[in-house]
Amino acid sequence: TWYVRQNIDVTDAKEANAKALDILNKGIDSLGFHFSGKMVSKELVETLLDGIECEYVELNFSTCKRHSVELANILTGYFEAKGYDKEKITGSIDWDPIEKIVMQGKDVQPLLQLGPQLVEALKDYPHFRCITVNAASLNNAGAYIVQELGYALAWGNEYLAELVEAGVEPTLAARKIKFNMGVSENYFMEIAKFRAARMLWAEIVKQYEPKCDCACQMCVNATTTSYNMTMFDSYVNLLRSQTETMSAAIAGVHSIVVRPFDEVYEQPTDFSERIARNQQLLLKEESHFDKVVDPSAGSYFIEELTTSLADVAWKLFLQVEDEGGFLEAIKKGTVQDDINATNKKRHGDAAKRKEFILGTNQFPNFTEKSDGKQPRNCSCGCGHKDETAFKAIHASRLAADFEQLRLETEKSGKTPTAFMLTIGNLAWRQARAQFSSNFLACAGYKIIDNLGFDTIEEGVDAAIKAGADIVVLCSS
Repeated sequence: TWYVRQNIDVTDAKEANAKALDILNKGIDSLGFHFSGKMVSKELVETLLDGIECEYVELNFSTCKRHSVELANILTGYFEAKGYDKEKITGSIDWDPIEKIVMQGKDVQPLLQLGPQLVEALKDYPHFRCITVNAASLNNAGAYIVQELGYALAWGNEYLAELVEAGVEPTLAARKIKFNMGVSENYFMEIAKFRAARMLWAEIVKQYEPKCDCACQMCVNATTTSYNMTMFDSYVNLLRSQTETMSAAIAGVHSIVVRPFDEVYEQPTDFSERIARNQQLLLKEESHFDKVVDPSAGSYFIEELTTSLADVAWKLFLQVEDEGGFLEAIKKGTVQDDINATNKKRHGDAAKRKEFILGTNQFPNFTEKSDGKQPRNCSCGCGHKDETAFKAIHASRLAADFEQLRLETEKSGKTPTAFMLTIGNLAWRQARAQFSSNFLACAGYKIIDNLGFDTIEEGVDAAIKAGADIVVLCSS
């Protein structure tokens, strides 16, 4: 089985607590609280966790990396005051300074010395992890599956090596590391990715000679990707995230977060959050995905895919190690250059429709308008304007360029009309009319398609009568 997780952005502790208690009665058994560093206090934790039985719910916290040790001490004090069994407390603190370096180019290396202190604060809680590898950020920046896997392993190994060098016992160090990974739409490859990740991480941890094999187990929280989500035809996001969730569930991850379908253009509503929860509950309660361990085992295709993916990812991992480790590689900018190049290539492929985005660059909804919707985050790929110590990754959703086209068309005040003048052989004219309609509808143009005209004159008269700005002759 896996934990059904939902994240909550905390601005008011009482409101966040009320929301947490509400969704715990609606199928959630893992909570993720995100709040600013200045909010960290004993009162915040007491208010957030009021009425929550911490032995039965996975608790995850994300805050400023500088305040994570303070938060860990407050949490352990709270758990002890409540008399909880330390063996039954499950959860994590999202502490990952390296993410700031690789994604934003900020030099936060001094924060790395806090890692051993964080582990020390939570050493008595065997199921509470506090060192995180946020490889999901690479996934959301367009990284290929093999890149996310290879770099995630190198990233995790960097933390593991630093903890061991600082005097942390290898078993304890490995058991404090958690991986946050993305899930893209490539169904079978994603199943293989998580299976290969577990296999390779176990090999890495074994080299540190831990006291217990349990330290070799990889703990993964999977989050559906934002990279392929779209603002137009947004309900297609439900189809994307459902197959992504299936991949993660079949692959046997620790917990799953499903992004609400409207996250791209608005603060998720109660409806969209409910649907996101139910997408996982469908797989558990109706499809019984939680009844079988590793259901894909023995499938020749997936086993071969797992082995092939592991081979290529391992080569990438060794390549990073040859550069001196993950931290050295990102300081040189090789990781950022690699991911940015992939993102650029994928945007180019989408522009040429070599990579399909259903409902956006392929089979767009001809009549849909934005109705005031705007992308919530900057998706222009412009990156970070400030001067940074290192190179940064310029993340932008795959559909962003097409959405910009459609929004520009709407803002112009005049929607061009394209008229399909279909004549001649039925198969040829229909195929070319469909291609041309799809092509022009990508930019939000109004399309007038036709079943076919008997004569050229008849088609010309109809085009003039329609007042078309563009006439496309569709024939053999």
